[in-house]
Amino acid sequence: MIFDATVAGRTVRVEVRGGKGRYTVALDGVPMEVDLVETGRPFASLLVGGESHEVAIDRRPEGYVVLFPGDAIAVDLAASARGAVAAAPRVHGPARLAAPMPGRVVKVLRAPGTDVAAGDGLVVIEAMKMENELRSPRAGRVAEVAVREGQAVEAGALLMIVD
Repeated sequence: MIFDATVAGRTVRVEVRGGKGRYTVALDGVPMEVDLVETGRPFASLLVGGESHEVAIDRRPEGYVVLFPGDAIAVDLAASARGAVAAAPRVHGPARLAAPMPGRVVKVLRAPGTDVAAGDGLVVIEAMKMENELRSPRAGRVAEVAVREGQAVEAGALLMIVD
């Protein structure tokens, strides 16, 4: 499978081969071995290049949100057709930041009307006794803050909208 993945405004070509938890993943042609074991939805244990990572993986219409201890990374995916370069990621229209898993809002980092760059921290959520800073998927302006500090949220709950 070949696709383009965009993280914090940077796009890389990803090629995945293998299955049943053992994969060879090439990022822009550089291969690495990845072992994946689901430890109970949405959690997984990844072994990448000999380094172990415990993550939560939340499927979204445009890709995934991968939650690491202390960080959350939005990964937008676009299928590639026979090696053709995928269209540039969407940069117009609102981007909705949603909770990747149930938790509690610890801190709202940006107020409505604030300009943000791709990757800027927007909200800190505590889940599974870990604080995770959720970042802006693209540059823009915070149009709406839909949560308050101390609020409990469910997976998929709207947190902010960036225009």
